[in-house]
Amino acid sequence: MPGLGEFYMLKTLDQSLKILLSFTKEKPTWGARELAKQLQLNPTNVYRILATFEKNRFLTKDPETKKYSLGIKLWELGLMAFDGLHISQYIRPILQELMEKTGESVFLTSLDGKEGLTLDVVEPADKVKFSVSVGSRAPLYVGASYRSILAYASEDLIEEVVSGELKAYTPITITSKEVLLNELVLIRKQGWAKSAGEYTRDVIALAVPLFKNGKVIGSLTLSGPTYRMGEESTEKSLSMLMETRDKVASVIGKYELDFDKYLISG
Repeated sequence: MPGLGEFYMLKTLDQSLKILLSFTKEKPTWGARELAKQLQLNPTNVYRILATFEKNRFLTKDPETKKYSLGIKLWELGLMAFDGLHISQYIRPILQELMEKTGESVFLTSLDGKEGLTLDVVEPADKVKFSVSVGSRAPLYVGASYRSILAYASEDLIEEVVSGELKAYTPITITSKEVLLNELVLIRKQGWAKSAGEYTRDVIALAVPLFKNGKVIGSLTLSGPTYRMGEESTEKSLSMLMETRDKVASVIGKYELDFDKYLISG
């Protein structure tokens, strides 16, 4: 049974991780008091934890605003983790090939808990790009990339997502439980998903699920503006997308890639 000292250390570690995970794309900077209030933690403890992170370069402090942001050490660790996924070595060339054939953005998404996490993005250099970046997250009910994963997830995860809050990102985001369930049935029936302007206005996305050992681990998506991705191009795009998905799945199996090992399975 852990002693009081061990319990305290684990509690401090838990608080430290909560603080670190509070830094997001939406909220990249925090003041110490602001963060303590947000997390309902003792301000003195928060100050000490922030100072420790700063000392070890996990956070950096603006000398003028006194606010903290993520530091260089996290960037270094992130690069090491990304290299360990072997995406750039084995998978990105396959995504690049599809991008060159279609002229549209291609991205790889992985299941992580109740969210989809963008692992890699390949975009055309000379056209309007789709605003998704590596590290982007979104709930599994919104858009083709994420719903194509949710459709093949466990019944427990589907129920958890469907019964939760269905926030609207645009006026046409699916926010009805019944409509969402029907959409998941359709995706399983046809084997692919399509969305138009649900997550980002004026953007169409086609997505297919990605499996490993019979279990859904992510999706592959082709996306572009509505004026370039009309109905007439859907069939041809889907054929190339599915062919690319099969190549990615083959590479994952051949080289025993485990880009999902760091993630929370659904």
